[in-house]
Amino acid sequence: MDAVMTTELQAVPKIRSGKVRDIYDAGDALLIVATDRISAFDVVMPTPIPDKGKVLTQMTLYWLERFGGVCPNHLITADLDEFPEAIRSDPSAEALRGRSMLVRRAEVFPVECVARGYLVGSGWLEYQATGEVCGHELPEDLSEADKLEPPIFTPATKAEEGHDENISREAAAGIVGQDTAGRLEALTLDLYRRGADIARDKGIIIADTKFEFGRYEGELILVDEVLTPDSSRFWPAEEWKPGTNPPSFDKQFVRDYLKTLDWDRKPPGPALPDDVVRKTREKYIQALTQLTGRGLT
Repeated sequence: MDAVMTTELQAVPKIRSGKVRDIYDAGDALLIVATDRISAFDVVMPTPIPDKGKVLTQMTLYWLERFGGVCPNHLITADLDEFPEAIRSDPSAEALRGRSMLVRRAEVFPVECVARGYLVGSGWLEYQATGEVCGHELPEDLSEADKLEPPIFTPATKAEEGHDENISREAAAGIVGQDTAGRLEALTLDLYRRGADIARDKGIIIADTKFEFGRYEGELILVDEVLTPDSSRFWPAEEWKPGTNPPSFDKQFVRDYLKTLDWDRKPPGPALPDDVVRKTREKYIQALTQLTGRGLT
């Protein structure tokens, strides 16, 4: 099975490489390529997960199609055959097929817009310590993985490396302005509810997620990946039970394996064995197929 660990195009300059994505300057647009890199504990592993980037891209496209009437987005096209000639004729162009998007250049807001529908992760830890999550006072005696009614908006600062840092809604307003912060909160919760309802009907709980938004020609638009297993916590609905943390549709096999090692969680990460790679790939593809009803293309 072939995997794309990194991309190197001759036709357009690379702007940066993140944990998963390579970003290229395509003139008036950006080219976003989702590789098969996988990170855990904020460290990129040296072993890729074949087709992971295709799953992330194709799931994002699924959601962009469904949310088009709710919020405009940055997508121009994800069809390689519609990319500019310079990209299509690049010697490495075929590596982009199914895992890349040509998008508008938006001015991205420096705030991660997080929606939490269940009490888990850093939210659970904060609740145990303070009874609150990012300034939201919650009822007493909640358990881990309890459903939050209504879902809450918990913004975070964006980190180039390492973990994003949770901030208050007031702090977010100080960064982007009060009016914009209010719009971002409303959109985040609206999109989360819509997505969670669709996924629940497919047997998947989206416990939480993060969105990114930007401004393009004066309009607020949705950017980056949307409701994927990398930007969200996906649980099998039949395995959800308050008081326990259900297994997730993402890199759980990778995390579980790494926890068995004597590794300090600093780069470089250890190589992943074949069975961990295979099981992780199967989980990503299962999430895509179960949610969208479409196989990997």
